[in-house]
Formats: sequence, C-alpha cells, structure tokens
Amino acid sequence: MNERTHASGEGLVEFLDLMRLMRERCVWKSSQTHASLAQYLREESDEVLEAIEEGDPEHLKEELGDLLLQVYFHASIAEEAGEFTMDDVIAGLTAKMKRRNPHVFGPEAESGRRYTLDEVERLWQAAKAAERADPTE
Repeated sequence: MNERTHASGEGLVEFLDLMRLMRERCVWKSSQTHASLAQYLREESDEVLEAIEEGDPEHLKEELGDLLLQVYFHASIAEEAGEFTMDDVIAGLTAKMKRRNPHVFGPEAESGRRYTLDEVERLWQAAKAAERADPTE
C-alpha cells in the first residue's frame, strides 16, 4: 500500500493531459458524448458503492479511479465544446465547500470552537438553502 498520507495533485494534471490525448487519438473516446457516457457514470458509481460495502480499500481505490475517469471524460467533452474546463469544475467545488463549511472557512472558524455534528449539519443545510434562494451562488 502507498505510504503517502497526502496527495500532491500532480497526477490529476497528468491525467487531464492523458484524457485530452486519448480524446484526440482514439476514435471511440472522441465519439463519446455526455449522453453516451451516462450509463458508465451510473455503473461506476454503483461499483464504488459496492466496494465501500465490501470494505476492501484496494477495490475502492480502483473503483474511485474508474469514477474519476468519468468525471474527467465529461470535463474533457465540455472543454472541447467551450462550455467549461476541469479547472472550472474544481473552482466551483472549492467555492461551494467554502460556502457550505463556514465553521472551517468563515468567521465562525475564527472562534476556535469545535462544532457538534448537529451544528455542522445545520450550517450545511442553511448554506444549501441560501444557494437555492440565490442561484448566482
């Protein structure tokens, strides 16, 4: 098993370049669309859930990789269409996590106080409700 405890992120950039190359050079991969890949996204999500239920870290690692492939595949298709990039996906996710975790990133974090699970859940739900009320979030 890998001894590292923190990811560097280097592999993510390398894989994005790999996906671009595969889309460019492989007729099957270049012909795929969001719709044609939807079934695989569903299947890979189900396989991740099965691996979690099995409790096998190696199997989970493999299935998470397959699921990540689907994410990158869809992002590559969107990038080619000029819709958005993987950087846009990550930036949106980062912003969302900051909004939804004010106990970690917001003024609430400065108090140094530890929040209970119930309090964190309430903060998360309040942030989601605010996002629904303001679709620009």
